[in-house]
Amino acid sequence: MRINMEDDRFSDLELDSLIANSTMLGTNCTIEALKQNYNSHPSILGGCPFQFDSVLCWPSTAPDTNATLPCFDSFQGVKYDTTQNATRYCYPNGTWSNYSSYDNCKHLTSQMPIADFFELPPWIYCGGYILSLLALSVAIIIFVYFRDLRCLRNTIHTNLFVTYIFSALLWILTFFLQVMTDHPSPANCICLVILLQYFNLTNFFWMLVEGLYLYTLVVQTFSSENIKITIYALIGWICPLVAIVAWSIAKIYAEPLETEDNLFGLEIDCSWMRESHIDWIFKGPACLALLLNLVFLARIMWVLITKLRSANTQETRQYRKASKALLVLIPLLGVTYILLIFGPTIEPDHQHLFGKSYEVLRAFLISTQGFSVALLYCFLNSEVKQAVRHRLQTWNDSRHISSSNSLKGNRRSNSILPPGYWL
Repeated sequence: MRINMEDDRFSDLELDSLIANSTMLGTNCTIEALKQNYNSHPSILGGCPFQFDSVLCWPSTAPDTNATLPCFDSFQGVKYDTTQNATRYCYPNGTWSNYSSYDNCKHLTSQMPIADFFELPPWIYCGGYILSLLALSVAIIIFVYFRDLRCLRNTIHTNLFVTYIFSALLWILTFFLQVMTDHPSPANCICLVILLQYFNLTNFFWMLVEGLYLYTLVVQTFSSENIKITIYALIGWICPLVAIVAWSIAKIYAEPLETEDNLFGLEIDCSWMRESHIDWIFKGPACLALLLNLVFLARIMWVLITKLRSANTQETRQYRKASKALLVLIPLLGVTYILLIFGPTIEPDHQHLFGKSYEVLRAFLISTQGFSVALLYCFLNSEVKQAVRHRLQTWNDSRHISSSNSLKGNRRSNSILPPGYWL
């Protein structure tokens, strides 16, 4: 491998990344050169001076000599064998060659499968969101088409499904329009990020609405009829809008933190993707919604367990019902997000297997959350299965009746024909 400082094979984004990553190393190289001068170790007369080639800091070298340095430990997230050496030639006139020879710096083969494996999270996000998008679309069609399923509970489910659909759709659009293109548009990035943040926050608030509805239904039964769908709609759609508008205005003037451009598993060269302290304008309400749902879940489970104990059922059956209710409520109320808020720190050199495995697991759980909710609250729901079964039975009966009527009509017409007509 050779690095040419004048090579035009690198894209603008790769050059920017190299320059950003090498700024600190270049500064250290300059400091080292100054230290040599201050310590009465001047550069070799007529030789090549200290120089940084964006990878290694080459010391002052005698003319017509090959300088030798150990290979770098890592470069752009790939580990290299430090027992080998890199070389660079100093011309007789005291100038460095434009090429630094890193041919002996080989990849550590044991690290490559891990590096390749952990490129999976974006594609896991993409596949999971597409799966959720398809499942949620079918679920909404079922809830809207069957009149027997039209009630307040399913209306809340439908709104939650809509937030999942828009979140998944916007993530997919951002992935293909911003990540998979050579020249992403900053204006498109800003619009997509704002919409993505809005529908992501509405998702949390509609999960809060689900928890509030179940809480009033199970715990505060006397007030369950007092809350109308308009109140739930205000909580689910308007409250996130206020938070996102405030965040969008503050984001214009906010200074980003020194972090990578990584949001929702996407790496995009866009300032709006960078984290900043004002992001708590929408992160705070999302965390509050999750904490309230955790309280609702605890109160609902307490009431369910109390009722199961008072019933004349076996203890094993009671715990089975309680466990089933808990597993069903966890994805609906978004409790799994609480487990995913804080995770291990991910280092850029791909060494931390546990942290990278966490990223893969996180991508899978977040992207398939919509599919899990659609599966539990639509496709496996007994009311939905009964409504679909009833519709299919009605359609089958009507088809048989129409076919029998047409057969009778044919018989009547045949009886009118003169004898010997079919001969």
